[in-house]
Amino acid sequence: METTLAPTGVNEALASVPGIQFVDHVALAVKQGDLEAQVAAYKMLGFAEVHREDVLGGDQVREVLLRIGDGPNLIQLLEPLNDNSPVQKLIDKSGGRGGFAHVAFRVRSAQEAFDAMTGQGFHIIDKAPRKGSRGTNVFFVHPKSLDSAPFGFLIEIVGEPA
Repeated sequence: METTLAPTGVNEALASVPGIQFVDHVALAVKQGDLEAQVAAYKMLGFAEVHREDVLGGDQVREVLLRIGDGPNLIQLLEPLNDNSPVQKLIDKSGGRGGFAHVAFRVRSAQEAFDAMTGQGFHIIDKAPRKGSRGTNVFFVHPKSLDSAPFGFLIEIVGEPA
């Protein structure tokens, strides 16, 4: 018996995106001033901090990436650096609480994935892949990703470091 995890059409569309390798991270918004307490709580669960960076430009966040075990999957904690950060706007929309921000998929080439997804009618937020943290190239896919079958949450595509 085959299990379908996404609406019909979405599985096929994603299967044709070149180079999707794994879930890179799940991003969680953290209120200003709560980042260090959140990092400490994840460390108590056995997570190890593997990266920390201020991401400026349009993002305006401090990110901390944490890994459990030796796998490639990460938790990304995002603390807004100011009130103009999209993460702060997300926190404001949720009544001042942090929480789920997006899911990121790792690909070999952000440009190839961007071209394929644009050609398939995905609603892409960025005009082109841009510099992300860790030397990666990234772009974001709108929660209303496809007219026929929207995912309903923000997706980040993370390309291998150049």
